[in-house]
Amino acid sequence: MLLLNKGSVWAQESIVKKAQQNFEYAQKLLLSKDYDGAVKLLEDAVEADPSFQYAFVQLADVYKLKRSFEKAKFNYSKAIGIQTTPIAPRVYYSLGEAELNSGQYASAGKHFTLFKETYKGKDQEMPLKANKYIKDCDFAVVAIKKPEKYDPVNLGGAINTKDREYLPTLTADGSTLIFSRTVDGNEDFYVSHKVNKEWKNAIPLSTQINTRFNEGAQSISPDGMYLFFTGCNRPDGFGSCDLYVSHKSGNDWDTPFNLGAVVNSSSWDSQPAITPDGNTLYFVSNRPGGMGGYDIWKTTLNGEGEWSKPENLGPQINTIYDENTPFVHPDGKTLYFSSNGWPGMGSMDIFYSRAQSDGKWGKPVNIGYPINTFNEETGLMVSPDGTEGYFSSILKDGFGDMDIYKFKLPETAKPLPITYVKGIVRDKQTREFLEAKVQVVNLKTKETKFNDFTSKANGEFLAVMPLGSTYAFNAAADGYLFYSDNFELNQAKTGQPYLLEIYLEKLKPGANVVLKNIFFDTNKFELLTPSITELINLLQLLQINKAVSIEIQGYTDNEGNAEANQKLSLERAKAVYNYLIVNKVNPERLTFKGFGATKPIAANDTAAGRQQNRRTSFIITAI
Repeated sequence: MLLLNKGSVWAQESIVKKAQQNFEYAQKLLLSKDYDGAVKLLEDAVEADPSFQYAFVQLADVYKLKRSFEKAKFNYSKAIGIQTTPIAPRVYYSLGEAELNSGQYASAGKHFTLFKETYKGKDQEMPLKANKYIKDCDFAVVAIKKPEKYDPVNLGGAINTKDREYLPTLTADGSTLIFSRTVDGNEDFYVSHKVNKEWKNAIPLSTQINTRFNEGAQSISPDGMYLFFTGCNRPDGFGSCDLYVSHKSGNDWDTPFNLGAVVNSSSWDSQPAITPDGNTLYFVSNRPGGMGGYDIWKTTLNGEGEWSKPENLGPQINTIYDENTPFVHPDGKTLYFSSNGWPGMGSMDIFYSRAQSDGKWGKPVNIGYPINTFNEETGLMVSPDGTEGYFSSILKDGFGDMDIYKFKLPETAKPLPITYVKGIVRDKQTREFLEAKVQVVNLKTKETKFNDFTSKANGEFLAVMPLGSTYAFNAAADGYLFYSDNFELNQAKTGQPYLLEIYLEKLKPGANVVLKNIFFDTNKFELLTPSITELINLLQLLQINKAVSIEIQGYTDNEGNAEANQKLSLERAKAVYNYLIVNKVNPERLTFKGFGATKPIAANDTAAGRQQNRRTSFIITAI
């Protein structure tokens, strides 16, 4: 639009020689993209001829390109005020854009409407976008009247520098912050750890990950063990930018590997966001088959550890415009992302969406003003406890370029409450760290919320559990009895983490495990569905260790008739025995007994004590 089209209504020449001469010289500078030089010549042209309508329009276009919106608006308005030639509808559109980009929403809406009323062209791209802009203006006028409380706080000199810091991510315990920093044109990852509620000086993440190529736009798994990130222009890449993953090994990271041709494409693939269970990866791509320019896609991990062919999130999230920077909160139910397609404040705005009962994402909700403005807002990350948002921006109290800030999240935008289990697995006898498989299953939905191995170097694990359900928890290692527990997390819980130190006992005669995730209805002995996870673990133990024989034992509390309790405990032990027999465990390896209330492990005078006494366990009888 900046250059003169001789066949258009703008083929207007000034009768003032100096004005026309400066205008023609300006065209040459525009061709060479010397916009500052062109501005000077166009300013001289309109000064020499104040009725030179097209020079005003072109001057406004250049100012808009330079994001000098006040000067752009002034010159568009000057052009509209000149009545010698009918004004082209696109001038109303361009003036509306300049106003939208400087927060003058009511006026912008009027000019976009004027454009629609006067535009007679066949190309429908601009009218389509004008409709979108009108919705933005209508939304913004209302949003400004209902501002959210917003007070961003700079994370300080331990994190931010004169260079550009952006796209922060936190582990679920809030103790580790990983972010991107650009130094001398190269993007790398940096990490900081919180000690005594203060961030320590950030250091480069790892020489295994940081390279001479650009690395950025990362997503850390809640336990801090897997880093998904974007690597660009690498020798093993499939497109300009690809998705990679690295696993933490001890205190360093393993060599990253490309997620492969099923996930990555010849297009731009970036900005990964891993779900808390590690089974779904969201990312942004402009690959064919999308709904707009940049869309959010997802790929899922199957039982063989392979990622599926990516699937577009569809019109529930994506628009014909651009969506980017997805972030899935550790609650697994709240998706934050940025979009310039949904009604907002004019540019990229931050939105959130809630997972619905059918597994689809609900309609996106704008996070509100003044968190969103007419500027571009992207890259929101929300703290595990759901109280704070972290983002990057250039604000007046910054250290130089873009810095990382935090702010209190509006109540309506907060994710579901979560807690987590953080622990260490050790050998019961030697106290040495163990590489153990830790599994957490939501007993209501049967979803596996965590399924991974602890680090052999430190035995640590961290598993996220959203409040409002009951979870089965198991830890197992080769040659050891597994550990069993469960957590009933209702909404009344404070979300305080569970800190565990688990000691696994080696397989040996006499070793005993209480099966805390075997469930029966009161006074009944039919196994309930939530027991399946525990039963499978017991079955696998016997399948792997063919020489092990066990006795399954049932117990009750002391309420009711002793004879009835003994019979009930026997039948419950037999129910577990029958499950194992049906699943092809040799009966010669199995026995079962019922002990009723004869062997309590806690006092029966409290509800909690009686609950402990109502248990199913097994003991190794031979190995």
